[in-house]
Amino acid sequence: MESASLAEPGEVTVERPKLKANAIGFVSNIVIGVASVAPGYSLAATLGFIAAVSGLGFQAPAAIWVAFLPMAAIALAYYFLNKADPDCGTTFSWMTKAMGPLWGWQGGWAILVADVLVMPNLAQIAAQYTLNLFGDGSPSNTAVTIIGIGWIVLMTIICYIGIELNARTQRVLLAFEFFVLVIFAVVTLIKVYTGHPTGSVHPNISWFSPFAIKGGLSALNGGLLLAIFIYWGWDSGVSVNEETEDSTEAPGKAALISNVVLVLIYLLVTTAAAAYGGLGNLVHNQADVFSPLGHSVFGGGLDKILTLAILCSASASTQTTILPTARTTLSMGRAGAIPEKFGEVNPRFLSPGFSTIWMGTVSTILFVVLMATSVNLIADAFTALAVTIAFYYGFSGYACVIYYRKQIFETARKFVMLCLIPLLGALFLTWIIVKAVIVYSAADGGYAKPILGIGSPIAIALLTVVLGLIGMAIQRITMPAFFRRKREIAPADILAGDPIAVGRHG
Repeated sequence: MESASLAEPGEVTVERPKLKANAIGFVSNIVIGVASVAPGYSLAATLGFIAAVSGLGFQAPAAIWVAFLPMAAIALAYYFLNKADPDCGTTFSWMTKAMGPLWGWQGGWAILVADVLVMPNLAQIAAQYTLNLFGDGSPSNTAVTIIGIGWIVLMTIICYIGIELNARTQRVLLAFEFFVLVIFAVVTLIKVYTGHPTGSVHPNISWFSPFAIKGGLSALNGGLLLAIFIYWGWDSGVSVNEETEDSTEAPGKAALISNVVLVLIYLLVTTAAAAYGGLGNLVHNQADVFSPLGHSVFGGGLDKILTLAILCSASASTQTTILPTARTTLSMGRAGAIPEKFGEVNPRFLSPGFSTIWMGTVSTILFVVLMATSVNLIADAFTALAVTIAFYYGFSGYACVIYYRKQIFETARKFVMLCLIPLLGALFLTWIIVKAVIVYSAADGGYAKPILGIGSPIAIALLTVVLGLIGMAIQRITMPAFFRRKREIAPADILAGDPIAVGRHG
């Protein structure tokens, strides 16, 4: 097993385990980033809610492309941070360097929490679509639980075996998903313009204008709170940076490209779905806008390929959610932030062996518990992600500004690329945290009953914050070396020769 030294000033040099270098290429990196977002599933489960929020209606595409802007800003921050420090811990490593170990630990915890909370939802959807594919339209909780466990176990095994098998699996799943989504959009728009189905509407340029939203800024705000969800996950491609060819450049560029790919497919499919089924289909089928359209668009029998595409989307995301979590805990383990067992690399597959098994086990336990107690809590756990996602994405933006603080005033272009754009993205996501707390803390802010008078999504988020603080306190007592680390600044020449980064060397 390969190893590399890791040491802080004044500390004894230790050997850290190393993942399999140059195992995947640039295209595979993009595939992992896009697949982790699960575009088919994300649209099916969220588009109806975006359209229904505060009368957003046909202006849902406007909220989708506006939400892309802060995601692109944070992706730019990821590019520059990864260029200086291609560590698979991503936000954990970068916040530790830029803001100190206390903030870094919380950044790593936020990634862990977000990925664990979403796993029950992904397993549930994968199980439901599996059963729907074989004709069971109203599956029992027991059947969903068993099939869901099977999906988690299968994807954990694939992640354990290694990144190459992960990448090959994702290529197949994503290729089929995108093929079906594009065919669906094209056939749908052709039928709208040639067949004029009942309730159909010709797309209008005003659908893409945030200034045309009847509910104004209030409606747009509500739509953005939901639209942020459909972009989350593109950072999975960066989390496999140590295993990617050209690790300092390719993962960051892949993150930027992933976001562009996502906004394009989202706008195409959203426009087609809204045009074919009209506003009524979006508003009245919020749980799944595609199922009612599948039979009408593709005809009898062929509608199953849309179901299969959503299944591929959810299962692919289940796999790519395990990837970043295992690598974050691997990075934290080898840095001494959590027990070193998490930092072990499997000597045969050169994958995060213990961390991967741990993630699969915790996800399975949480999924079973929530399915047995309250299915509504699964939905509310998913809703609670607004806080954790916005936190670790937003603070990655702040970390970029702080890490490059010695360089941001050297030129106007460096100020824009290293400071202004990441900072605007971070500020927007900070606002998302505030907005989410206001909306979801209301007694009726979740699907399950309020907890101590607070909406269950925010109650779940608060519980994770408390657990994180307790966990950090325990680690600070039992493993104090990590918490003695000092803040760092980016090397002065890190941007030399960078075709994206600019300045005296750009």
